[in-house]
Amino acid sequence: MTTLAALIRRDIRIALRVGGGALIGVLFFLSVVVLMPFAVGPDLKLLARLGPAILWLGALLASLLTLDRLFMADHEDGSLDLIAMSRTPLELACAAKALAHWIAAGVPLIVATPVLGLLLNLDALSTSAIALTLLVGTPALTFTGMIGAALAVTLHRGGLLLAVLVLPLSIPVLIFGVAASEATVSGSQAFGAPFLILCALSLASFVIGPFAAAASLRQGLD
Repeated sequence: MTTLAALIRRDIRIALRVGGGALIGVLFFLSVVVLMPFAVGPDLKLLARLGPAILWLGALLASLLTLDRLFMADHEDGSLDLIAMSRTPLELACAAKALAHWIAAGVPLIVATPVLGLLLNLDALSTSAIALTLLVGTPALTFTGMIGAALAVTLHRGGLLLAVLVLPLSIPVLIFGVAASEATVSGSQAFGAPFLILCALSLASFVIGPFAAAASLRQGLD
């Protein structure tokens, strides 16, 4: 546990420093949400109706933008080989790295959501519900995207492959995340069912993601 805690602290520090990638994702998320009202126009009702989808799409694209840094930097400086050869199971190391990535890149998106909801004409209850769905759903994006990052880490120009692999796996998370958010905004459907499915997707990614990523890394590093 001490080794995993040290790995999490190390990855968070690297991600938060200049050029670490976490700041890029947050700025991209802010840019998408801030520019959307200018693109849609002054129709406040339309902005409120599109608000959940805009926030979720921004979070998904921001997460995808920073996923390539999950293993690539460690592969370039040789740290990934040391992690793979250590006594700590590679599955736990992958889970720790994904958790650190979510803390550094995902949590700031959740914190910024209530403020950005004001730009989309969303009330406090709606923005709180959307932030809750992002809190539950963004770990699924990270742990699912970790599989694509592990597959692309040993390939040259693997960024396109990462997008091709991760986007189809992220579609269910996006669908139920937006459905749960829109249930609060419109009040026309129940919030509980899509939210529980979103929780189930995150729990499934916690189990499947580290094992699939570890297997991909072992295959690629051999």
